[in-house]
Amino acid sequence: MNRTGTSENLGPRAGDDSDRTAPTADDLRRTAGEGGFRSYAEGFARKLRSGELGPLPGIIGLVVIGAVFQSLDQQFLSPRNISNLSVDIVGTGMIALGIVFVLLLGEMDLSVGSVSGLTAAVFAVLNVNHGLPEWLAIVAAMVVGAVIGAVQGFFSARVGVPAFVVTLAGLLAWNGLMLYVLGASGTINLQEQGLVHALTSYYFHDPAVAYGVAAFGVAVFFLASYRDARRRRAAGVRTRPRSVIALRTGAVALVAFAAAYVLNRFEGLPLALLIFLAFVVGLGFVLRRTFYGRKIFSIGGGAEAARRAGINVVWLRISAFMVSGTLAAVGGLFLASRVAAVGQTSGSTMLLINAVAAAVIGGVSLFGGRGTTWSVLLGVLVIQSIASGMVLLGIPTPMQSVITAGVLLAAVVLDSLSRHSQKLHGRA
Repeated sequence: MNRTGTSENLGPRAGDDSDRTAPTADDLRRTAGEGGFRSYAEGFARKLRSGELGPLPGIIGLVVIGAVFQSLDQQFLSPRNISNLSVDIVGTGMIALGIVFVLLLGEMDLSVGSVSGLTAAVFAVLNVNHGLPEWLAIVAAMVVGAVIGAVQGFFSARVGVPAFVVTLAGLLAWNGLMLYVLGASGTINLQEQGLVHALTSYYFHDPAVAYGVAAFGVAVFFLASYRDARRRRAAGVRTRPRSVIALRTGAVALVAFAAAYVLNRFEGLPLALLIFLAFVVGLGFVLRRTFYGRKIFSIGGGAEAARRAGINVVWLRISAFMVSGTLAAVGGLFLASRVAAVGQTSGSTMLLINAVAAAVIGGVSLFGGRGTTWSVLLGVLVIQSIASGMVLLGIPTPMQSVITAGVLLAAVVLDSLSRHSQKLHGRA
């Protein structure tokens, strides 16, 4: 009899599981990747049933949009239209990338359209009217965007004014300031031989460039997926089976090389698209692989819990609005480059709607804590494909606005239903 009054070495009693040894780390590592493709597919199906739809609605929507518009107009999937589409998505896509950082916090930035217009006007006035070197005018425009984001973030995060109110005031203020900066002329044409003009007019005509970028992207995707799987398996965490990694890599390769083939049939790889993809990958790395990005996600999951964990919530909120303002400036420069001018219609409300819709349709939640930069790529393709198809069909501009608003509403409703389903299943 030991000191606690219990007997020793008496063997297991009936129904007692004390003889079962707890799983070791090696056991966990061995089981981490078990189940294969079937087990992974069953887990994926359970996520869908619980409301975790991810990018699936956007992918289905993009396929349906392509099929419908192609059946109505054979020019929709032509190399020329696809090439134009790949450039048209960049300006709105850049702005939407900035909105992702704010949405992940569960906030909203309604001023990004006006900020893009104001910063483009600042660039045009400094470069065209005052002769400032183009690179310096670009830096000045981006600094203006960052400062605007910092001011709005300060009032929201430090003072406590709801971000919706702060950025709504900004929408009006920055649009008015843009009109003031442009002056009486109202329009400033950009230099045709300038760097900003070349952003959307330069193409890599050598087919090897497009195929090389596609091959590089596929290789990076595979290596990143394989490395992540190895790390998770070594830590004893369930991960994707190798068959799933191979299948996903094959799908990415199919899309990448098909896109390169189509683009090469027209002018080649657009510089604007290459820059946009670099931003998508780079910012995606920041959000998923850095402490800063993980803190952004943690605040979106619960600001109070993040604060108690020692995260500087105020600074993170301000920095997210700074990112949003800076990328709005970048997007404004691409939009100005597309039309080779900055005018009174720059930074319209429709631009804001498209940018928000691009993020939400791609899978970024309005409630915070869920989404990626790749969501923007998918969402902006959906939005711009709809716009391109409606132009080809000659649908009047007012009806285009109605249809775009309907798509945005459908995306928000789906996001709300998804979140409700996740709560019912204990996943939110």
